[in-house]
Amino acid sequence: MKRPKALKKCEVSRHGIKKSRIKEQIPRSPSPSSSEEPSNEHSTGVASEEELIPREASMYDNLLMTLRSCSKSVDDVIKKRQRQEEGKSDTEDDDEEDESESFSVSEEEDSEEEGILQQNDMVDMGERNEDAETEDDPDASETDQEHDVEVDDLFSVEGSVCMSSFSSHLGCKLSEEEVENLSKRKWKYKWEEPADGMSNCKWIGTGDCFLKDVDRSSGYGLEHRLYEHWLDVSKTSGRNDFYSSKERLFFSLCNGYRDILHCNKKPFYLKGLEEDSSIMEAYIMHSLNHLFRTRDLVTKNDSKLAKDPSSAYNANLGGDSFRDHGFTRPKVLILLPLKHIALRFVQRLIKLTPLAHKANVEHMDRFLKEFGTQEDEDDEDKDELSLHTQGNSKAQKSSKPSDFQALFSGKRDDEDQFMFGIKFKRRIKLYSDFYSSDIIVASPVRLVGKIWEAQKYKEKDVDYLSSIEVLIIDHADVIAMQNWSHVNTVVEQLNHIPSRRHGTDITRIRPWYLDRCARFYRQTIILGYYSNPDINALFNHHCTNYQGKVKLVCEYKGVLPKVLLQVRQIYERFDVDAIADADDARFEYFVKKVFPKIKDSVQGGVMLFISSYFEFIRIRNFLKSQDASFCLLGEYTEQSDISRARVWFFEGRRKIMLYTERAHFYFRYKIRGIRNLIMYSLPERKEFYPEIVNMLDGSHNMSCTVLFSRFDHFRLERIVGSAPATRMSTSEKSVFVFC
Repeated sequence: MKRPKALKKCEVSRHGIKKSRIKEQIPRSPSPSSSEEPSNEHSTGVASEEELIPREASMYDNLLMTLRSCSKSVDDVIKKRQRQEEGKSDTEDDDEEDESESFSVSEEEDSEEEGILQQNDMVDMGERNEDAETEDDPDASETDQEHDVEVDDLFSVEGSVCMSSFSSHLGCKLSEEEVENLSKRKWKYKWEEPADGMSNCKWIGTGDCFLKDVDRSSGYGLEHRLYEHWLDVSKTSGRNDFYSSKERLFFSLCNGYRDILHCNKKPFYLKGLEEDSSIMEAYIMHSLNHLFRTRDLVTKNDSKLAKDPSSAYNANLGGDSFRDHGFTRPKVLILLPLKHIALRFVQRLIKLTPLAHKANVEHMDRFLKEFGTQEDEDDEDKDELSLHTQGNSKAQKSSKPSDFQALFSGKRDDEDQFMFGIKFKRRIKLYSDFYSSDIIVASPVRLVGKIWEAQKYKEKDVDYLSSIEVLIIDHADVIAMQNWSHVNTVVEQLNHIPSRRHGTDITRIRPWYLDRCARFYRQTIILGYYSNPDINALFNHHCTNYQGKVKLVCEYKGVLPKVLLQVRQIYERFDVDAIADADDARFEYFVKKVFPKIKDSVQGGVMLFISSYFEFIRIRNFLKSQDASFCLLGEYTEQSDISRARVWFFEGRRKIMLYTERAHFYFRYKIRGIRNLIMYSLPERKEFYPEIVNMLDGSHNMSCTVLFSRFDHFRLERIVGSAPATRMSTSEKSVFVFC
């Protein structure tokens, strides 16, 4: 006769998953006595429903309901779990105890079947899970067992003294309101802190300032093996100031798991080898720390499942403690522009990886054959000296600048076409399958090619980008010289729901993956020599980390003192109200104000320096329509045409030459015969300005004219300095002269 009441209780318990998830988000309050709760449920039959907080079902809830409808064993397990949470008490009345006993007999019988079914399901899932995060590698089993004690120390205590930033970042649960606010992409920078070692720069960030609270004398969340090894590497390199070093400071910044924009990093090819290497070392350690902690957490949970599959599996269905997977295994994506920069990354990665993993690096011979064999450049006492000594010796044989020699050393063919995976088990494996890799290193050009292939052919996909949790874009300024739109394409492809399962255990996927919120947990780190509107747009609109943002803001002194010639540099400002109209306003100003002065000139020797390729095409078409005497030197011009154009321009057979910034970046031509330099648009790279102006050397009656608007502030301040750039953009005057 009491059976119907128990059925009502089971019906209510179907919402137990929602209720338990909501309870985790709110502070626990003292529960009522155990004797009162069952009696209330007896009297009303729906009391537990009234306690529920209304919430829309998530994708995870829908997935559990689907599993329950398809498998009776799963449905029984969930019911049993919820009855244990809601119905057990030492002071329940005898009728309720009798009722529980009547159910326990049948459930004990079912539990035997559940155990068999669950074991069969786990064996079957293990067969399909070769490329998943819990890939079974016999070579790694010994290492995993060795670290079980460490893992328990790191993750078992919920209220530990120093909870790792990894755990707190990935374990956070966002409310629907927070997700909605993040989707609006509105950021307010509330604090600023001086940047250590950079007197003209400061860090600004959203949310609360965390830099003051960083304990730089501790491990600060760094996995113990990595921390000890990093100390050893630092001592071996002769660095005695590890805790105040640049790499340690930047690691502390990365370990906060906020999005970072650092666009004042002096690159290795511009006498900034120490700074460049320090920052690379910091983000490599951050990536390794993220990967090792991910693996330790998975290994710990795998061990618990192996010891007690039934109880652990039941706990997994009732909570989030065992949900430690993404859709696929790769967690870190590194975007680099050139092969020899990827070589520097891999060499440094191997050096910073603990010895247990790097005893045997698989496919290293193949890697060196494809990427070069340069020596490890982080021997601090001889690196920079040897690099610039080599650069100077090469400069004696070539007219190219030393920074060009350092950046484009080695082969030039397919230098920006590369993509490979890196896997960590007992050893480091290069060229691992993307779905079994931990890190993917790629150039944006190559990765976009893979994305296009997946869009064209149904049998191909890029689902290995679905679970990227740390994205690092290094040398963003060089990538901008290639094609920044490729970076936008790659970032837009990240953290999507995959098209296939790929052997993943869906019951262990983190809930925010299933809720399509993975992009709010992804950390993006952008590093470069300078910033521009395209880089800022990506950082502002595609980096939506819930932890917030940190970026470096600097004041520039300018590069005008590097102009060696006594030449009048006339800056003419054209007015425009909106950035969308800037290109048209620039073209109109050139047609009406500048071109009439050079159209009827008999002298010739006019160079038009143009930053954008689209502007280059527009001016070329205009000059054709005016039957002007001109020649072209762009990044896509054939070598034979380039040689011919340079000769014609020097001899005066062509009065005007169009020259693009990308052509100068890739070839660094020394153009002779320039008398009148017109910079249609300022160069992005500030070092190009004195190089181009100094090409006027040897000319008579030389002149230099620069066109700009207030929307060119980023470029302008890098060339003339921050303070003069502000005055030039806001002044009532529109013409400015520098000598």
